[in-house]
Amino acid sequence: MKTFTTAGPVKPDEHYNIPALSRWDTDEIHRLIQEKRYFVLHAPRQTGKTTCLLALMAELNAGKDYTALYVNVEPAQAARGNVEAGMRTIVGVVAQNARRYLGDRRPGQWVDETFRESGSHGALQNLLSRWSEEDDRPIVLLLDEVDSLVGDTLISLLRQIRAGYPDRPEAFPQTVLLCGVRDIRDYRIHSDDNEIITGGSAFNIKSKSLRLGNFSQKDVMALYAQHTEETGQVFENGVMDYIFEQTAGQPWLVNALGYEACFEMRADQHRTRPITMEIMMEARERLIERRDTHI
Repeated sequence: MKTFTTAGPVKPDEHYNIPALSRWDTDEIHRLIQEKRYFVLHAPRQTGKTTCLLALMAELNAGKDYTALYVNVEPAQAARGNVEAGMRTIVGVVAQNARRYLGDRRPGQWVDETFRESGSHGALQNLLSRWSEEDDRPIVLLLDEVDSLVGDTLISLLRQIRAGYPDRPEAFPQTVLLCGVRDIRDYRIHSDDNEIITGGSAFNIKSKSLRLGNFSQKDVMALYAQHTEETGQVFENGVMDYIFEQTAGQPWLVNALGYEACFEMRADQHRTRPITMEIMMEARERLIERRDTHI
């Protein structure tokens, strides 16, 4: 049985969902990729960024024009300013995900050689360059949680991508999308020598920043209609308006209210009974009292 989810990414066969690619302008995304642009997607936490990136990867790989790879760089956060440790983690995740999502084991076979040839400050650029040269299609790299990185590790990541940028697409990814909570212009990076570097200066090849917004009221209604279709349980008049009023369409809140009212409050024992305004108001109070920190 499907359910509301508050711990993405969304899996459409398990969760009620709004189609991820319907939440942003896919024509603009495809144009930016076709034009070989490097750009940013940013939005607050728990809005569906990762779900959208995974959906974009799947769509691009289903076509014949690009090889797309999703990479979450957050594991390198613990390295902080240790570039050697941070880059080994990032390069390792690139290789791991190439094998997992694409069935491509070549990047994993090149890791040690890239560090011997280029060191930690050039290994990522080296790996991406070699992969771009040997792959049959231009590469689109989707980097998630970039603003979780700290200090010189983040500086090195941005500068290695910037250094490879002129070689695209023959010897570097055609497009790199950086995703995080903040726009890159708002990054304030403290290097080991206490120099403060802004993200915009470390990555001045960004052509555009896109922001992923909240659900519309129509989206909220469509999401909750999936619960009715799945279980037969309906919502009283006015409940949908109340949900949108209380959440402003923030995706985590929309799903959390639905899960609380429809599953946690034992409404699932009485699917023939509608979800009333009283039930939804109580669900709201329970969320407030629980003080979840997701957002």
